[in-house]
Order: sequence, then structure tokens, then C-alpha cells
Amino acid sequence: MGKPRTRSRACLPMLRAAADVLRCLLFAVAMAAATVGADSSAASPVILATVCGARTAPNPEGFDVSFVNTLELIYQNVTRSGFGAAASGSGNDSVYGLGQCLAYLSPTDCQLCYAQSRVKLPHCLPADGGRIYLDGCFLRYGADNFTAAASDTGDAAVCSNDTAPSAPAFAAAAASLVRNVTASAPGAKGYYYAATASASAMPSGARVYAAAQCWRSLNATACAACVASARNRVVGRCLPGAAEGYGLNAGCVVRYSTQPFYLPANAGGGGGSSTRHIIIVVFASVLSAMAAVGIAFIWTRMRRRRDHLHHDDMDGSGELIRAIAASQLGFRYQELRKATDDFNQINKLGQGGYGSVYKGVLPDGREIAVKRLFLNTRQWTDQFFNEVKLVSQVQHKNLVKLLGCSVEGPESLLVYEYLCNTSLDHYLFDAFKKNALDWERRAEIILGTAEGLSYLHNASEIRIIHRDIKASNVLLDEKFRPKIGDFGLARNFMEDQTHLSTGLAGTFGYMAPEYIVHGQLTEKADIYSYGVLVLEIITGRKNHNSMASSAEGLSLMALIWKHYNAGTLMELLDPNLREECSEREALKVFNVGLLCAQASPNLRPPMWKVVEMLGRGDRVLPRPTEPPFIDVKGSNANSYGSGSSFSLKSNSDKSPFSTNQLSVSGVQAR
Repeated sequence: MGKPRTRSRACLPMLRAAADVLRCLLFAVAMAAATVGADSSAASPVILATVCGARTAPNPEGFDVSFVNTLELIYQNVTRSGFGAAASGSGNDSVYGLGQCLAYLSPTDCQLCYAQSRVKLPHCLPADGGRIYLDGCFLRYGADNFTAAASDTGDAAVCSNDTAPSAPAFAAAAASLVRNVTASAPGAKGYYYAATASASAMPSGARVYAAAQCWRSLNATACAACVASARNRVVGRCLPGAAEGYGLNAGCVVRYSTQPFYLPANAGGGGGSSTRHIIIVVFASVLSAMAAVGIAFIWTRMRRRRDHLHHDDMDGSGELIRAIAASQLGFRYQELRKATDDFNQINKLGQGGYGSVYKGVLPDGREIAVKRLFLNTRQWTDQFFNEVKLVSQVQHKNLVKLLGCSVEGPESLLVYEYLCNTSLDHYLFDAFKKNALDWERRAEIILGTAEGLSYLHNASEIRIIHRDIKASNVLLDEKFRPKIGDFGLARNFMEDQTHLSTGLAGTFGYMAPEYIVHGQLTEKADIYSYGVLVLEIITGRKNHNSMASSAEGLSLMALIWKHYNAGTLMELLDPNLREECSEREALKVFNVGLLCAQASPNLRPPMWKVVEMLGRGDRVLPRPTEPPFIDVKGSNANSYGSGSSFSLKSNSDKSPFSTNQLSVSGVQAR
């Protein structure tokens, strides 16, 4: 494609304008819902305080791995019971952790609060300790076992800027109520007690609310000492002037407020709640219709003005649109709509975080796969152009071929070659269909996927990191040959770059620990994902769902590592393969998977080396080191589906994550 910088580039600003219209209208819906009394749980929990340790971990890389393991262990328990304490690693790499939600949070709000704390706490690294207090939950990690500590030098009080009503009367009522709840909490269920009281001389109906809670890792004596310390601190520092105050200790939280923070948002609402919901639904429906009209209007103007406007977009996307329209890559929207029978659900092949995929048949009889992008955020333009730019520049037998796209209709569509056997996960994790995956086919899938990744990392004109390698993104043709698909999250990587710093995106269970903790992306993240995929292929088990099927409640990584050390890996080989391959062949594949999934990114082999290892020959392979996440125990709470991808921005206090539970990554999406 030529790049004449003076040519018109009107399309991208109009595309972004359409996204902005929808974004603004949806924001108006949210604001209207809040105005008429929407559920307060929609708001992200407020961060009250963050305390990071002064010492640096002696071995930051090993400490990071243990940190991720510990927080995952805590998550398994917090989602089940609201509390979790865990430890992983040894020596200088030991990490202890504790997380707890306050008892008045709903299970959903507890998960949201924990997710926010889990995103923010890694900002303390490489410090060997840190804690974060949110409005409703607490999370802490450290190199030493602190779980029985009631108080320490990090204890604090946080007072609101709002002035208390009738300060003297309020202060007396608040102090008395705080003394009451802190005296009762050590003997209450779960060390939690809340109460309310009125105060004389306060405005009619005015009340004060208070609650105290200790972490479940304390005993009753330590709890009593903790709440007493927190009570003295919050009463001494926040009263009489502040309308709200928190005593934040190592082992407990004490809070008072003029607001009924521990009561359900709709308590006492009765019929008013239903009325508010009706108003919200009606208002949202009206604004959604306005959004549709607005987008249609902008798209119409875009088509009319494409040949007349001469704006200059910075990334050349307008030029890309014109080049597509003038080339054989351009498809008419109506043609694709007809090919898919108006996107009939019968033709739906799958769904991801940024769009759905449908089978279509063109007038000439060619079968195609049409990816229909969601228009629910401004990100859709970025994902569309990212996928078109990257995929159109790479050609390899193990990469899905982009046939073209449509940019002129009311939504953006990508057109790919149709692969009749859909994706690997449809066969690998189905008890009946997996019979089609004999040893020869699985070996070809493992090698072909490695060759495709090696091309992306090393051989293409632009280095590309896929970011979402997993079984559902490996597609299979009529002969079960693999092709890597879904480049919506992919990023190109300049030759002089050591890493990319990005918002977190991908699928839990396949994401490398260094990427989860630091958000620093290299091709080593793809290699880790590939290693997990290899181990899934040879065992026939899902990595993230494997705990439920393990008698010991171990993750797939933990199970494989245990059998590796015991010399019994063949017990984990998929039973369908035991008569089809030699022990030498199977152990080689196990070894390659473990080498790619090592905790340290520096030890993972590059993909070209992986291809070499998988080739013929009896060369001796290196001994792998311990993978991450082997301490994760099973739980009935499986909130992160193994097939769902997600995208998470860790630099915003407003939204701890952006998830999409449609494909199923993920925190489920894609």
C-alpha cells in the first residue's frame, strides 16, 4: 500500500465520533440510573489507604511468582467465604497473604472489591510487603507471617472531609456507638458486629451507624485488642468534626458514618425500588434508540463525506480504509449480511470478547467466517484496525488467512477463511470428539502452532505478540491442521524494544506471571501460554478447570509438576493416546511444555528453539524448573472460565477491570 500523506483520511475520526456518541449516551444512561437511585454496588470501591513496605525483596523475580501464587490462593477462598489466608514459595521467595471482605458486602461486591485490591496491590512491588484498605475489603502480602498480627506501625485512621451534623451531640453518639460495636465484635459471629443509634439534639431522623470487624486469622483476645486500638485511634482523630471515620489496623477495621453503609442499598425501598427500575429501563431504552439513530446518522455522513473531507489521522487508518475499499479485500456489508442469513444464530460459530463469528456462504459458493465486532466501547475501532493491519501483513500456513473486511456498513466486519473443524477446544475437551485427535494429529497441532508463533515472533516483517494463545484460538482445517486465529489483542513489537507496557489482557490460566504482576509484555508471555496449551493437549485436561477433576484438588500445573518429580508423568497422558505413542515421544512433549511454562521468563526457550526441540532426534532436553501457580488448590468457585479472555486496565481507580463473559476470559470474556 502506498502512503501519500496528503490524501483524505476522514473515516477514522467519523468512526471514533460514532463510538463517542454511543459512549456518551451510555454514560448518560448510567448517570440517570444513579440519579434515580440505581444500586450503589455499581460504583467501584474507594481506596482508603495503601501502605507499601520499605524493604525490597532480595529476589524480585522469584518473589513475584510467589506473590501471584499467593493472591490466587487467597482468591479461591475469598470468593467462597469472604476470607482467605495463604502462603507460597520458600526462603527469600516466601510470600504470605491475607484478604478479607467485610461481612456487609454481598458475594458479588466482595469479588469486585477483591479484584480492585488485587489490581492495585502489585504497585507496591518490588517491596517485600504491602497492604491496601478499600471501602469493604482488605488485602495484604508480606515476606513474613503477619496473619496473627492485630496491630503494627502501619495502623492508621482515615477521616472524611464532610462535617458532622450538630457536632457535639453527634460526637457523643458516635463515640458511644463505636465503643458498643467494638466491645461486641470479639464475641460475635465472624468477629463482626454492626449497630445504629440516634443522638439527641441532632436533626430529625438523623442517625449514626458503626461496624467493627476483625480478620478471621485472629483469636478473640487479639481481636479485642485490635478493635480497642482502632476505636481509640478513630475516635481520637476523627471526632467530633468528621461525619465518617475509619480505624484501619493490621487485624481489623472500625468504622462509623452518618450513612447506613452496612445495610442493603434497597433496604426500606419497597415499591420505590421497582419504580426506579422501571424509570431506568425506560430511560435506557430511549437513549439506546437515540444512540442507534445517532450512529446511523454519523455513518451516513461518513459515507457522504469520505471523498470530500481531508483530515489527517495520526495512525493512517483512514488510508487503510480507502486502500481496503479499492482492493479485493473490500466486501459489501449487504453481501456479508446475506451470506450469513442476516447473522442467523444457526450460523454462529463462536463468540469472543470483541465480537461474534458466523459462517457464511458467498454467491460463488465460497464458505467464509465473518467476525462481527461489538460496538459497545470505543475500543472496537482499535481492535478492528489492529486486527486488519496485523493479519493483512502476515502470511503463514499456520495462521488464519484474512480474506477481507467491510467498512462501509453500520458495523465493521472481518472476513476470514472458513475452517470446518472450528477450534481445538471443541475437540480436546469433549469426551467423544477427542477421539478424532489421535497422537499424530495432536503432534501436528503442537508443532504447527509452534511454527506459527515462531513466524510471528521471529520471521515476519513485523514482530507480533499474540497475547491470547489458547485452545479456542487454535483453529483446525479439514485435515485437523492448526491455524492460529483471533488477533484482536495482538501487538506489534519493534526491534529495539525490550518489552511493551500495556493494560492487562488475555485469559486467566494462560497468562504469564510476570505479565499479570507488571503488565510488561514480551514474546515470553506467548511462550508461557503455548506451554500451558501443550500440557492441555497431551493430557486432554483444561488447565483452569482441572482442579475439580483432580482427587487432590490440584491445578493441572501442580499435578504435572508432582508427577514430573516422581517420574510418573505417563500416568497423566490422555488415556486415548496410551496405545498410540512411545513413552519417549510423550515425555519429550511433556518436557517441552514444562520448559515453556517455567516461572522465570528468561528460562523459557524462544519459539524457534521449541520448533527445533519438537523435531526429530533424540537430543537431550534441559531440565525444566518449577512452573508458577502450583500451590493453587481447588475451589468450587470457578469465576474465570478457561475459554474466556478479558482486558484489564490497571491504571484506573474508576474501573478495576473490564470483563466480557461472552466466549466461553476471564476478569471471562472473549
